[in-house]
Amino acid sequence: MRDISSKQISLRTAKATGVVLCSQETLNLVKADKLPKGNLFDIAKAAGFLAAKNTHNLIPHCHPVSIDGMTITYDYLDNTNQPEEFRDLQGCYGVIVYCEGKSIGRTGIEMEVLTAVSVAALTIYDLLKPLDDTEIEITSVKLLKKTGGKSDRKKFIHKNTAAVLVCSDTTASGKREDFSGLKIKEILAGFDVETIDYQIVPDDVQQIKAKLQQWVGQQVPFIFTTGGTGFGPKDCTVEAAKAIIEREAIGISEAIRVHGQMRTPTAMLSRGVAGVAGKSLIITLPGSTKGVQESLDAIVPQVFHSRNMIEGEGH
Repeated sequence: MRDISSKQISLRTAKATGVVLCSQETLNLVKADKLPKGNLFDIAKAAGFLAAKNTHNLIPHCHPVSIDGMTITYDYLDNTNQPEEFRDLQGCYGVIVYCEGKSIGRTGIEMEVLTAVSVAALTIYDLLKPLDDTEIEITSVKLLKKTGGKSDRKKFIHKNTAAVLVCSDTTASGKREDFSGLKIKEILAGFDVETIDYQIVPDDVQQIKAKLQQWVGQQVPFIFTTGGTGFGPKDCTVEAAKAIIEREAIGISEAIRVHGQMRTPTAMLSRGVAGVAGKSLIITLPGSTKGVQESLDAIVPQVFHSRNMIEGEGH
């Protein structure tokens, strides 16, 4: 199964539909509640709910998800009701199944609502086949919409520029190769963010402040530092950044630590801060490659929306 452990937890929604076609005579019996096996809607709804809860047992690559809300509703397809999504079924008769679901998790709920629609439609088929075994057909099972996760994050991705500052005595002296700064550049490139400057400085408050002030003066939209966020005697990036930051963005550093704590117990030891200086957003990240990866997993691409806010374009 695909590894989704790095994904952010968010509200996911999905809506799916499907149609069980039948003859006009059979549909009239459904409307009149005169089926030999009783009311089909309650039975089909229960079957749909059970199917949704067991989707991960039916489809191998589906992860178990928390279904935080789900509704299954019905409509009739006849000469008085032709929904826009079923224009190709004009003149047909049948029962339309709709399912909407909500989940707060790392992966979407579209497969659960599609499974619910499919099994509810199969249940209706089973209940109608004694009356009409030649004209019954399940058709048009499809996803109508979904929100959350990757589909919502796309709106935050647009061309931006950034600067990356590696803060480390050993890296600045050439004794150790940089990996975390290069990882930042790699991740940013995946979101159409160009790193226009990349520098390495020692663990020195004045040198770090000078470089940050230079980039703020150049109005670089996003400034990322790596290293110097811990409790070590030489860790001073946080102090340097705080001296520059005019308005702290506590939510960014909180999101980084919460996301990291779920994966690395020592993430709580990061003193990283974030905030706005001039028209730049400064974000201090840990010095390890893993810490950088987890931190950026927590905040990108949503954090890029801050540029609109800083520029006065609102929310």
